[in-house]
Amino acid sequence: MSLTSCHVHFSPHNDKVIHLSGSLLKSLNLSGKKNVQLKLGSESITAALKPIRKQGHHVYLSAGVRERIRVPKTGSISVVQPTEGEMQLGPLVGILTDSGVRASNAPFGGRTGYIRQLIRTGESKAYIFAFTPRDINWQQGTVNGYFLNAQGGWYRKTAPLPDVVYNRLPSRRAEVTTSIVNLRERFIRNKIPFFNWSFFNKSDVYKMLDKDIEALEHLPESVNHPKPEKIKEMLENHQFVYFKPTAGSLGIGIYRLTYHPNRGYFARYRQNGSNVLLRFNTFNALMRMLQGRHGTNLSQYVCQQGIRLIEIDGCPIDFRFHMHKNGKNEWVPVGIGAKKAGKGSVTTHIKNGGQLLTPDQALNQTFGSRSSEILEKAKKVSIKLCQAIERNFPHTLGELGLDIGIDKDGEIWMFEANAKPGRSIFGHPALRGQGRDSYSHIIEHCLYLARFKGRE
Repeated sequence: MSLTSCHVHFSPHNDKVIHLSGSLLKSLNLSGKKNVQLKLGSESITAALKPIRKQGHHVYLSAGVRERIRVPKTGSISVVQPTEGEMQLGPLVGILTDSGVRASNAPFGGRTGYIRQLIRTGESKAYIFAFTPRDINWQQGTVNGYFLNAQGGWYRKTAPLPDVVYNRLPSRRAEVTTSIVNLRERFIRNKIPFFNWSFFNKSDVYKMLDKDIEALEHLPESVNHPKPEKIKEMLENHQFVYFKPTAGSLGIGIYRLTYHPNRGYFARYRQNGSNVLLRFNTFNALMRMLQGRHGTNLSQYVCQQGIRLIEIDGCPIDFRFHMHKNGKNEWVPVGIGAKKAGKGSVTTHIKNGGQLLTPDQALNQTFGSRSSEILEKAKKVSIKLCQAIERNFPHTLGELGLDIGIDKDGEIWMFEANAKPGRSIFGHPALRGQGRDSYSHIIEHCLYLARFKGRE
């Protein structure tokens, strides 16, 4: 099934007829055919097929055809021939999100710019629209989607159920509701690929990989809802640990706990925009502080082995690897940013005083002539880790954000994996090109999942 690009035109005729240019007829092996079955998303129609003299790949759809299968608009699009006598336009790609604080020019709140850029990136290859759970009509098999016009404005149009859904629902809480769980499963029952399934909790990834030998060598020891005696044991074994909420993000609620045999126990965390460092003479005093601050919520924490990361100016460095599936269903590191922790900060998050660097800036200062070798090693490990997560996760993945550490010996560690990674690293001027590549990879993987490419 080969992928072809064509230009769709609308004709005013009411009959069910499709006109194809000679070169497109030949490309789709439809020369001499009297009829063709045209598909778009979940809709299809059988129509009369007539040739037209015109250079290039062109298709003219009569009103009777385009209204029946709800073709969204004219312009460049992809077309494939799934089987003999068929042609399929599209793919029809749906971006699932929520409305947020909406305005006419920003129907998805703060996510509107991201969704607009994603649609623009793929609009010559696919019909792309955004929608919310409320926009689906399962009985009619349609979605009242948000499309972009040529001027970048939004308009609503009813489309068939899409060929593939890219999940960008922004709320962890909403994703576990019965309605959203049923929505995802309903797409799967309709044989519509759906990625990425849901947010990960920090504990999810370690549970998935706890028996995967290839991944385990790059994972620090991590224990879910540990008992106090286990925290004490890990502190004695590793000297410092990170104590994190399983469903946290942006570094909120994270502690760095340290044990010095001659000086006692230390807890470093962030409170009201400032870094806090507390010292305790005994481990029990440390635990009383944690229990006083969080109570029963401590059962939702993970204790993770601390790693002696590379540093610049005494500040630890870690890396965000923004990973994508490409049009051949392969994992690739598309964006890599280095994050330098702020002085006294528990994490490298930019909002907590961290600084964003390119990987070359970070590695040249720490490994010198070995920097290229270390970066290539980290890329290979990141691909291996994504493959491990994928083979242990029951649903379709297409994008992952890995928080990677490199220790002073050049060993690679993964601290977290995010199924819906943020895009803050692409704000660095030197990484904006990688941000554009990220959009392109999402589109290419949608084409793959919709069976428009990569499966010939």
